[in-house]
Amino acid sequence: MYQILRALLTLLLLVPLALTSDHGTVSSRAFVTGPWSLVQQGTTGVSAMQLVIVSETSAVILDKVEHNPLMVNGHIAWGAELNINTQSVRALNPTSNTWCATGSFIGNGTLVSTAGNPIVITGASGLQAVRLFTPCSDETCDILEDPTRIRLTSPRWYPSSARISDGSMIIIGGSMFGPVYLNSASVNNPTYEFFPPKNINGFNGLQIPMQFLNDTLNANQFPIVKQLPDDTLFIAANQQAMIFDWKTNTEVLRLPDIPNGVRVTSPFSAGSVLLPLTPENNYTPEVMICGGSTISDTQDIFTISAETPASAQCSRIVLTAEGIAAGWSVETMPMARIMTDLIILPDDRIMIVNGAQTGIAGFGSPGADIIDAVGNSFADNPAFTPVIYDPSAAAGSRFSSDGIPASTIARMYHSTATLTPNGTIMLAGSNPNTDFTEMNSTIKYPTEYRLEFYSPAYMSQARPTYTGLPATVDYGSVFRLSITLPSEAKNVSVVLMDFGFATHGVHMDQRSVKLVSELALDKKSLTVTGPPTSALYSPGPAFLFVVTDGGVPSFGHRTIIGTGASPPVDEAAIANMLNETSDPSAGSTWST
Repeated sequence: MYQILRALLTLLLLVPLALTSDHGTVSSRAFVTGPWSLVQQGTTGVSAMQLVIVSETSAVILDKVEHNPLMVNGHIAWGAELNINTQSVRALNPTSNTWCATGSFIGNGTLVSTAGNPIVITGASGLQAVRLFTPCSDETCDILEDPTRIRLTSPRWYPSSARISDGSMIIIGGSMFGPVYLNSASVNNPTYEFFPPKNINGFNGLQIPMQFLNDTLNANQFPIVKQLPDDTLFIAANQQAMIFDWKTNTEVLRLPDIPNGVRVTSPFSAGSVLLPLTPENNYTPEVMICGGSTISDTQDIFTISAETPASAQCSRIVLTAEGIAAGWSVETMPMARIMTDLIILPDDRIMIVNGAQTGIAGFGSPGADIIDAVGNSFADNPAFTPVIYDPSAAAGSRFSSDGIPASTIARMYHSTATLTPNGTIMLAGSNPNTDFTEMNSTIKYPTEYRLEFYSPAYMSQARPTYTGLPATVDYGSVFRLSITLPSEAKNVSVVLMDFGFATHGVHMDQRSVKLVSELALDKKSLTVTGPPTSALYSPGPAFLFVVTDGGVPSFGHRTIIGTGASPPVDEAAIANMLNETSDPSAGSTWST
């Protein structure tokens, strides 16, 4: 009875959003038309298993510890900083294994990479690692690690993370050890924790149990996590989803299961996105999940085939009382996809790219190959042609690949994609192998270092420009941009974006929030109001686009939302964490 009452109360609290949401109506937008372009340009230095834009001109790329040709400090490199404009690469020097780590920015703009893998070639086990990277303009910054003082409370491999409303980071789930094909009760880490550590919910700086991570075995690695505008979290794993209140350690509401038996988290990896939040839809959250697999998470690995079709399902759910009662709406992509990336564009459309049409995420190792494995790859039949999804279009006409050239590079396991500040989409990575494999080898899907850039049709249009973006934009603050618009522009909007931290088809923190703005009568300035709350856009980095008719964006200049201050630091919670945990650098569990 208590659970029923709690669910009813939750729905009642959500009713005001439902009454004012316009998600139930379709207002199709007109976008500029024309061909897209695709160029192969530059290489990444290390294979791009993880990819994150850290400034207006650079990205950080992280790989698993393997024999990349790039060297640093006399040993192989598994991290690099890429200049997006020149494609020059500077080796970085993480000292722990970043394989299958997660990452989020915190409120002061520092990138925090957490977790990893115990396999060591040089350096240290990454399972409890915390790595800090603060972007700089002079190319002297590197990754900072100090496991004697900064570490996770417990080992994590394949966790997810999110930046929350106080500017700190929540790290969720994963396995206690890796590599493993599926999570299981024997290796599961059914907990979450914070960085910096918090004294919260009776757990002073330590990990906090989460029953959902037991309920979603055996396929809950890299759970899908979205910060919601009411300061709760949407979390999905395997076939289940919930709304979770991290402030009270409460599962607020268990949502309807993902339809039609589709599993959506690793190794049945789907892509996901929180659709753009706008004043017009009252910042009502709606989640979309595309791809995945209907293979059972109890099926013996030796009986799974790399030729088994992936799912072509896209599912959407509006997170209001009315939307939850209606459940997931289902659409079908033009082709099935596993390990796909969903990228929010500045014009509010979604690019679906990368991945494979058959198989599952992962690669083989001795004694652990699936049927029809392609070399080491557990997947086959690359999805070469991107698809654009228009959430504003009528159902049945939302998917299109018109004018988009197909890639010739297979972006399989360990591939990534991200929007760039210029509005292009960068594709990188792919390495479904146990270690570095030469491009000229006989393996069908070797280690991939080539970069690709897609330019949407809007890149060939006259584009707006602006100046005057403050270095920090506080909540509700008002600022003015000086703008230059194309002569034919009539409508102007302002979009705030977090490009996210991309790995394994998961994009931690990816977000698009439209701000309230007013165009001056002379069309030479825009008055803009910062986000109304820190739950709508958590304190931390953002890229601001001015967007005109047809969805044509300006360059996205970088700012910090909030004051730019560090998130709350609880010295007592840190002291307790250090007292109750061991320094992971004191010994490594596995080397090769």
